Amino acid sequence: MAESPRPVTSEVLARAMRTNPVVVRRTMAGLREAGLVRSEKGHGGGWSIARPLDAITLLDIYRGIGAPGLFALGHRSDNPHCLVEKAVNHALDGAFDAAQSLLLERFGAVTLAALSADFHAGMLAAGHTIDLEHAHD
Repeated sequence: MAESPRPVTSEVLARAMRTNPVVVRRTMAGLREAGLVRSEKGHGGGWSIARPLDAITLLDIYRGIGAPGLFALGHRSDNPHCLVEKAVNHALDGAFDAAQSLLLERFGAVTLAALSADFHAGMLAAGHTIDLEHAHD
């Protein structure tokens, strides 16, 4: 979206990310509520970034999409009376908490401006031009 001079539709974003426009709209709604993007209706409407790229971090985005679980592996509670399950959960609690804290700290240190700079450097090095609909080809 930062590369587009005008708002980008959910359909264009969905093609770029190889997903469904409904998924894009649902995700963008959370980002809009967080003040990270804005939407415009009607002809020529779509999504645009609401703040400068250096003012948005990965942590902002993570929170804007509802702070989903970071790890597929984690606390099991299938059988809360199982002593093995309790022992495993107890042993892993500190490790998962520390890993999550470290990851969220890193999210807070990475701005969209830094990602954009890396993206531009990679595109230049590969001899590509920026085309949102084909960025993932």
